[in-house]
Amino acid sequence: MHIREYQIWLQGYDKVRGWDKISPSHSFLHLIEEIGEIAREVEYYEGYRDASDPDDVRAHLAEELADAATFLFKLAYQCGIDLEDALKANMTKAENRFSVAFGQAEIERYLARQAENLARIQDQETGERP
Repeated sequence: MHIREYQIWLQGYDKVRGWDKISPSHSFLHLIEEIGEIAREVEYYEGYRDASDPDDVRAHLAEELADAATFLFKLAYQCGIDLEDALKANMTKAENRFSVAFGQAEIERYLARQAENLARIQDQETGERP
């Protein structure tokens, strides 16, 4: 399936139900609501929260990601934006903005900082001071 096909399908799906009359601001609010649900599922996925059924975590996360994507697609069609074209333009923007070398240096910095944070937390648990 192509992105444009989904966006066209969604617009038709909404139109026959009358949901195309919902304002873009309310579609955005629904999107934010779904983002919150994704945040909760990521907490389960990473183990920050204990999932009652760990085997279902990825399925729930996939469902919430799809719900959020749906509202993103809806907001795009409501504002007259072809999301497929916008994503293609974003690919070019990203390639021009961030070189491979920059990306590799950034991930090294990030991982080092995460290791420092974990060590600090572990030191606090044992009562040691840095």
